Amino acid sequence: MENSPMRDRLNSIRPILVALLLWGIPLDLSFAVTKRQDANAARLVAGMTPIVPKPPSPQKQQAEQLHSTGFGQLSAYQYQDAIASFQAALQIYREIGDSLGQASVLYGLGWAYDDIGQLQKAIESYQNSLAIAREIGDRRLEATNLNLLGYVYFQLGQSNQAIELNQQSLAIARANDLHFLEALSLVDLGLAHLPLGNYHKAIEFAQQALSLARQQDFKLIQAYVLNDLGNAHQGMGNPQQAIEFHQQSIAIARKIGNRYWEVNALSALGRAYQALENDPLALTSYQQALTIAKDINYLAGQGKALSHIGQLLAQQEYPELAILFYKQSVNAYESIRKGIQGLPPEQQRSYTATVANTYRNLADLLLKQDRILEAQRVLDLLKVQELEEYLQNVRGNSNTTQGIPNTPPERQIWTSYEDLVNQAIQIGQERAQLAQLPRESLTPQQQQRLSQLIAAQEALNQEFNAFIRSPEVEALIAQLSPETRKPDLVDDLEDLNALQRNLADLNQNAVLFYPLILEDRLELVLTTPNSPPIRRTVPVTREQLNATVRQFRSQLQTPTRSAKKPAQQLYDWLIKPIEADLQAANAETIIYSPDGVLRYIPLAALYDGEEWLVQRFRINNITAASLTNLNSEPQSQPRILAGAFANVSYPVTVGEEEFFFKALPFAGTEVENLAEQISSTTPLFDDAFALQATKEQMNDYTIVHLATHGAFVVGTPEDSFILFGDGKIATLREIQNWSLTNVDLVVLSACQTGLGGKFENGEEILGLGYQFQRAGARATLASLWSVDDGGTQALMNGFYGALQGSGMTKAEALRQAQIALITGDYSAVGGERGIVAVRSRDGIEPEVEEGLSHPYYWAAFILIGNGL
Repeated sequence: MENSPMRDRLNSIRPILVALLLWGIPLDLSFAVTKRQDANAARLVAGMTPIVPKPPSPQKQQAEQLHSTGFGQLSAYQYQDAIASFQAALQIYREIGDSLGQASVLYGLGWAYDDIGQLQKAIESYQNSLAIAREIGDRRLEATNLNLLGYVYFQLGQSNQAIELNQQSLAIARANDLHFLEALSLVDLGLAHLPLGNYHKAIEFAQQALSLARQQDFKLIQAYVLNDLGNAHQGMGNPQQAIEFHQQSIAIARKIGNRYWEVNALSALGRAYQALENDPLALTSYQQALTIAKDINYLAGQGKALSHIGQLLAQQEYPELAILFYKQSVNAYESIRKGIQGLPPEQQRSYTATVANTYRNLADLLLKQDRILEAQRVLDLLKVQELEEYLQNVRGNSNTTQGIPNTPPERQIWTSYEDLVNQAIQIGQERAQLAQLPRESLTPQQQQRLSQLIAAQEALNQEFNAFIRSPEVEALIAQLSPETRKPDLVDDLEDLNALQRNLADLNQNAVLFYPLILEDRLELVLTTPNSPPIRRTVPVTREQLNATVRQFRSQLQTPTRSAKKPAQQLYDWLIKPIEADLQAANAETIIYSPDGVLRYIPLAALYDGEEWLVQRFRINNITAASLTNLNSEPQSQPRILAGAFANVSYPVTVGEEEFFFKALPFAGTEVENLAEQISSTTPLFDDAFALQATKEQMNDYTIVHLATHGAFVVGTPEDSFILFGDGKIATLREIQNWSLTNVDLVVLSACQTGLGGKFENGEEILGLGYQFQRAGARATLASLWSVDDGGTQALMNGFYGALQGSGMTKAEALRQAQIALITGDYSAVGGERGIVAVRSRDGIEPEVEEGLSHPYYWAAFILIGNGL
């Protein structure tokens, strides 16, 4: 998706749609004037008084002036000024009740917001304009807003939604003989099929659009149709043919002065050259795209061009420079991401998918260069993306709000590079102005100047290509190589010191463990309180890791099969490479930030050949190092609100599917035992465990225990939910509005993963737990699969016995309860009170011990957040 074609349709249709949509005036203004003149002639013949148009009020004149000014500022890329003009005009139009003026101004606002990457505000403006257009029956404005909304959704990676919107726009255009909008909708239909790999379908729509554009002499449409055809042929493995289309598109874009379109066509041309291994021409195309994108403040265009340059430099084995360009790309994407935090989860998630490779490529290169703290910062950002795309509100710190900073040598390199860019911007601006004039109308002086500018631009292109090999840059790069790079950079020290202090303050001999899954290997990053970050590389492919994770999870959920073989393989990949480092740090607690599919399995259940990992370490899951306050102490006296879904059954609809959730008899026993164990427990059963009544009481307690069905919904994590005793559910979205500021722990003792689809990247696992933290709870205890409720009761009895009896931390209490089930020794968790025996079953493999020792019973539960 990151290499998908992008172009600004708004800028492409400026010359036509400014007149078309300014106050909603029809395109053929002369027709409207003639019609009024004819009507007045008829009235005069009949002896009637001619119609004299009523002059607009001073307020309307002011609004129209602001409106016109806004479009002029927009055409000059003066976005903030345009937004201010539009907002002022909108206020006046609302005061005087001018619906058409409001609709047109809102369209202009959407246009401005889209250009600067504020996609959420663009959608809101277009939707408001669309609503008014439908109310007043303006079909032209309705079709235009549908088309432009479709393009925003395309940018967000929502191709199917873009297709649906453009089909609506196309139908209106055809029904009302709106040929330009018909061609535009056809183009965007083809465009939306490209990321889906439907190249033949994309070409079919593009050819229809091209035929209509040539028939109607729509040069603008021809420009971006040619580029889309190039992208389709590029996707089909025909880069040479793609180059021909892209070059034709660029020529038209330059002729009509469409600089947005030129950016995207240049980036597409660069990809085609890169596919042919013509790196110099690819780099030239990317740099030209970047220069124009910076000149017109096109943030998404900058992010793409920078990412492409980073990828090209990495292929050319200039990793230090590649890192620099990837950093700038990530920072551009971070700016865009901040502008979509209020969009629906699916849209945020799909946008993240379009840019995530840049983050991973940057982390990959940083790790190869042993720049571990910087890589960890990138991982934090990526994990924030994976959660915030549907939570909107992940807590971050300076690391996650400032993007990725440059080191001092990188700052010097980037300053020199930007000097070249600024020179190119000045040349490009003047050349673009002259290029729009008809060649035959140029004066001899203008022709000479144009030739000079073209020569200067070519010379600057050569200078760009020579930049990476210049002595100045090579000297600075030498300071960034693994052999010479100093580890005492200020940013690194600040990050490291803060992280190490946080680990030391836990007083648990804690270490922070970050795995990163890459295509060809697994990178392990370990941070301890007293040593620099440690990086270990494991030669296992993503495919191998995924297959083993699936096998492990399958066997974990089947108590009649041994899970030790895949558990030991994963131990060899994840723990054995850092085993000596853990020993040197005297590690007792692993604070674990899993990546991708590793979120579907518990680290506690890895097996070293003799014992499970939980028998050696406490395991505390977090979302990312910078996102959780790990060292706040819990309140001394636990007060527990415990609800049980014990004797009722209800259907629940998830998406388009309906699931039937049965009663959980052991959940009732679990809560009864808890009330007996800890006298400060308030038990709620079935009808008393109603959503509204329970929610209102939660913040009066330090622990909220929910012995009920819940689901982490794969594919649509925002649909994850918890079922209450009255049959109502609380979704992840709704939980964010709860207030749980007094709650130390939320226990979800009967959740499961898997509803709604296949494994993805595990974002739904941490999502539900994290949302409780976002509501104020310090930690969440949740299960990764639907556990035998008798086994759950046993584990919970042990957990609360340990938590109450000796003042253990939450992480240690969970560990001791798990060890009790493994070994059958319950002395550390208050004895065998309430422990339920598990019947032996037919077909159990000989090496599987009977009872609760199988990880199916004890390993499902993970602690997310503050483990104290």
